[in-house]
Amino acid sequence: MLQGKKILIGVTGSIAAYKTASLVRLLVKAGMEVRVVMTRDAKEFITPLTLSTLSKNEVLSELTKADTWANHVMLGRWADLFLVAPLSCNTLAKMATGLCDNLLMAVYLSATCPVALVPAMDEDMWHHPATRWNLARVLSYGNRVIPVERGELASGLVGEGRMAEPEAILEWVIRWFGQSRQLQGKKALVTGGPTYEPIDPVRFIGNHSSGKMGLTLAEELASRGASVTLILGPVQGDVPGVEIIRVNTAAEMYEECIARFDYTDIAVMAAAVADYTPTVVAGEKIKKRADAWSLELTKTRDILGALGDRKKPGQILVGFALETQDEKTHALGKMESKHADLIVLNSLRDAGAGFGYDTNKISIFGKDGQEWSFGLKSKEAVASDIVDTIYKLIVP
Repeated sequence: MLQGKKILIGVTGSIAAYKTASLVRLLVKAGMEVRVVMTRDAKEFITPLTLSTLSKNEVLSELTKADTWANHVMLGRWADLFLVAPLSCNTLAKMATGLCDNLLMAVYLSATCPVALVPAMDEDMWHHPATRWNLARVLSYGNRVIPVERGELASGLVGEGRMAEPEAILEWVIRWFGQSRQLQGKKALVTGGPTYEPIDPVRFIGNHSSGKMGLTLAEELASRGASVTLILGPVQGDVPGVEIIRVNTAAEMYEECIARFDYTDIAVMAAAVADYTPTVVAGEKIKKRADAWSLELTKTRDILGALGDRKKPGQILVGFALETQDEKTHALGKMESKHADLIVLNSLRDAGAGFGYDTNKISIFGKDGQEWSFGLKSKEAVASDIVDTIYKLIVP
């Protein structure tokens, strides 16, 4: 699985850089080809000679050397995976904002391969609001983060922020490459975002869905080898390697789903589709006249239910339930009535969950009585949990 895989390691200015030597040795021993790029500050903590000896490749740290140019574009295209280990607080901020003032950042900004970040910093820095904001930004770009560990820090304190151990990073890499082929040959259909139901040329009925859950699910499925089509409501967002069909209304989303579902292996309905749409859409802007105004609404067509009715053996259908009361009862009822295989439940009563957040807290229910509950996580981590659960249905 790992033989011949190409790993590019970025080393930044952190005392945890001493661990990178062991990491390089473990990756090479596992059969991978490793190259290293360093920042200038990283050289204060570990020498290029050490890393070049262990990787058996020249270590790069400058854009130019004598009359030679370090081709940062090709470095990011050469690798199967770009690991930044350790990732300092300073480089994290640069990655979040796109500041390009060294070779490592030039490689990062031009990389076409997946990027995994391994943070290392003191606990107070790790929990600072600016760091949390920067972390959310880099996650929204599609990067992965290998979680920090709790332990003794360089300051002498004990807390969170310690760089993951090399053995744990190697295990993550093994899982990554194993997962990258899990869904090879499978076709996935994902919906995301809200729908906007027009009242007149300037007004609509909508909701606060940001589309982040659908986008991250599409990205996660694609990262595991699936061929993914994302039917996305009126929000911004792109996912490399994913076909995106943009729609506005519930009717448009319904038609696109029906047209593609028969050729789909996995369908994940994460969109917040309007339940009702105006019966009549005014051709001109409605003027404010009376003190009260009644708007007649018609129920929209049920996308999840329609797909459940036509689902064939071997197809997996996943629905979402956003509830405010009797959450589990309503979620289980929805799963049964729509003939779904899984229902993902999130409650608006959970802090940090629901519309507009970069985090979510979910429970997943299976039609055979299985139940999985997860704590509050980034939407990227939530997407990984959902796809892990889908995979259990494919390979019990």
